[in-house]
Amino acid sequence: MVGFDHVRAFAIHVFTATGAALALLALILATGRHWAAMFFVLGMALVIDGIDGPLARVFKVKETLPRWSGEALDVVVDFVTYVFVPAYAIAASGLLPKAAAVPAGIIVCITGALYFADRKMKTDDNYFRGFPAVWNLAAFYLYVLEPPPWIAAAGVAVLAALTFTPFKFPHPLRVERLRLLNVALLIAWAVLAFVAVIADLRPGPFVTVPLSAIAGYFFLAGLLRNPAEPVER
Repeated sequence: MVGFDHVRAFAIHVFTATGAALALLALILATGRHWAAMFFVLGMALVIDGIDGPLARVFKVKETLPRWSGEALDVVVDFVTYVFVPAYAIAASGLLPKAAAVPAGIIVCITGALYFADRKMKTDDNYFRGFPAVWNLAAFYLYVLEPPPWIAAAGVAVLAALTFTPFKFPHPLRVERLRLLNVALLIAWAVLAFVAVIADLRPGPFVTVPLSAIAGYFFLAGLLRNPAEPVER
């Protein structure tokens, strides 16, 4: 018999699935070269991704509605919002050398797909292993910073390689060490990113400098966690 708990659990699955709809909207905006709007929509998908998991755990969605796999749904949505749409944005940006643009998009798709298939993508203490395929964020920085084309291409190559390297990248909400600082920086990043989008991705150094500093912090945080500790793959 279908009860309120089942309806609520299915509604949470639908909420997660709206991320896929947002991915389609973001792709449509990208094909029209409405880049700031595209990143705004991807940001909405990022918010949903941060909310749906806690909701599912609080309301025991897995136990209440085992027919649908929240984990599989989450992977599908994450791939299209974190990897597929950003791969198109990177390839079509005009910010990479023409010869490297499409290959870069292909590399993003392949490495991102492999990362999401990795059963050891997270450590026991909730760190990601390697670059966690957040290509939506990488593409955002590409558009905001506009580095020289070959540096942009090299950056994509380095991040793709880091996908398979054994270093820890912190999950801002789940890693216990420095959690308050991580959450505070995450909130600051969200505000700065919103300002950048409102400014049509040209916010100036008062926004780009702190955005870059926050990105640098999260890259270094995993390395400084315990540099001597091996990370098995």
